[in-house]
Amino acid sequence: MRKRLKYWLLLLLLALAWAPLTASANSTHIEDGVGLFTAEEIQSLEKKAQDLSDKIKGGVYVVTTNANNEEPRSFADEYLREKVGNDNNGAVLLLDMGQREVYVSTSGNMIDYITDSRLNNMLDQITPNLSDGQYYDAATAYFDQADAYVEAGVPGGHYRIDEETGKITYYKTITWMEGLIALLLAAVAAIAFFVIIKSKYQLKLGTYSYPYQENADVNLTVNENQLVNSFVTTRRIPRNTNNLSGGGGGGGSSTHSSGGGTFGGGGRSF
Repeated sequence: MRKRLKYWLLLLLLALAWAPLTASANSTHIEDGVGLFTAEEIQSLEKKAQDLSDKIKGGVYVVTTNANNEEPRSFADEYLREKVGNDNNGAVLLLDMGQREVYVSTSGNMIDYITDSRLNNMLDQITPNLSDGQYYDAATAYFDQADAYVEAGVPGGHYRIDEETGKITYYKTITWMEGLIALLLAAVAAIAFFVIIKSKYQLKLGTYSYPYQENADVNLTVNENQLVNSFVTTRRIPRNTNNLSGGGGGGGSSTHSSGGGTFGGGGRSF
């Protein structure tokens, strides 16, 4: 009887230890190596991750570890590169429980969506939850804030600054006023072209017929192009983000090079 009780107790302990690993293995975007989340929490986070990944045409992830000897930034960048490749759209939240550090690494269009200012706002939401042991709330804040910034779009006047060289690259976005002016100029040019051609040839509308059968000549050639490789980077047209929940979000994004790719992001201790 005692041996049987020990047997069932051992099975129960193994099942409890295996549950978070099984839940994480069934998730595409949540890798919970430490076991911070329940199976239900992983399922909820996976849904948020999948929705946001579809929106940015890339991938967003959460990874937890307690046996990382690397610098959190290097670990997060390498993890994201393995998931999406260099310079493709993505972001990862690293919870390093061994070094008690949180780090968010960004790539592709997520560098522009999550500016330095927005990242600080995000970490302001995440870090207190981690300090209180509310790991699911921290991961939820990460996804919710990232989704809000993607919906808000890249802020006007945005730029990237290379932390190694200091080079600043600006991203020009067209405002509605600029678009309206361009449309009016195009309309004026089209009308002027029509008037000039009509005046030059003295055409009478409704009576002139071009002898296309005598003057037309068509030569058809076959040209085949094969697409070898491609990736998609998308950016939403920005709108006013001054009232965005979680802070403003203007300014630029600091970037650095790692393994042949460009990454943004930052982190804190908790």
